[in-house]
Amino acid sequence: MRVKAPALIDIHSHFRDPGFEYKEDILSGSAAALAGGYAAVVCMANTKPVIDTAELVRAQVKRFGNLPVRLYQAAAATVGQQGKELTDFAALKAAGAIAISDDGQPILDAKVMYDVLQAAKDAGLPLMTHSEDGRIPGRGSAAEEYMVARDLMLAEYADAPVHIQHITTAKSADMIRQAKRGGTAVTCETCPHYFMFTEEIRAEKGSIAKVFPPLRTRRDADAIIEALADGTIDIIATDHAPHSREEKAQAWEFAPGGMIGLETAFAASLTALYHSGALTLSELISKFTDNPRKLLNLPETDDYIEFDPDEEWTVTEADIKSKSANSPFLGVRLRGKIM
Repeated sequence: MRVKAPALIDIHSHFRDPGFEYKEDILSGSAAALAGGYAAVVCMANTKPVIDTAELVRAQVKRFGNLPVRLYQAAAATVGQQGKELTDFAALKAAGAIAISDDGQPILDAKVMYDVLQAAKDAGLPLMTHSEDGRIPGRGSAAEEYMVARDLMLAEYADAPVHIQHITTAKSADMIRQAKRGGTAVTCETCPHYFMFTEEIRAEKGSIAKVFPPLRTRRDADAIIEALADGTIDIIATDHAPHSREEKAQAWEFAPGGMIGLETAFAASLTALYHSGALTLSELISKFTDNPRKLLNLPETDDYIEFDPDEEWTVTEADIKSKSANSPFLGVRLRGKIM
């Protein structure tokens, strides 16, 4: 059976270009996106140099003009993603930035975060925040949860919207659920690896399973599925984060965190959410299409995908169009395939 649906939108990817093209570039990243059914992708700002000025945004937007997918640029919230001095949000928007995010780095200073919330609201740009304090040993659940709590309180106090990236724990989901019920203008996302896998795969996958925030417990993964089903989690993003084989081959403590996801995100979500009965097909598709489009204020397009929700396949490196292959889905059998 073939199903036709709107093409997918990923609001959270790392194409590593400029500065780290040995991991990924805009051409290979676009190929990975197409393979996964994406017509639009938002690139994060943690490149080299960090995309934190209007000039750099304009240069990126110009480079994005002749690609097979529509790429959008998120600009850094603070200069150099250092969490201290705000960038010029109005100028970044005028240059073509579609969102503001220091993703990869949390904004640890609460006053700076409050100012970022206000400035993003004034500029009319979505703010996407990495709510995790990497200084907490092992990046345990508290590293995420207290930052989520702080950012929810600051958003309420500032009367400003916030989008919280890649949530992973039951408590984070519950806090966001309660904040939404209380009227806080919050949206959030998770990624397929947070409901498909748990911390137990570290023994099998090694550093391929290292990601920030980390994989959690089965209880957390089940709570993330519940939060997707009841609408607490609005969007499924990929956090596509390529790294070279050499980097990921290092011991756990030295290997970088991150895993690719563009080629497998939709199929993994069909497998874990649709075929389990947690979400209907239309509910699942909205997490990849309507909800991201509304967050980013994107126009509707005629782009579409065709997929077979029942076709089973095992992910191999031949399915990976990214320059990197740091995917825990390699060797995993999925049900549902982009045609």
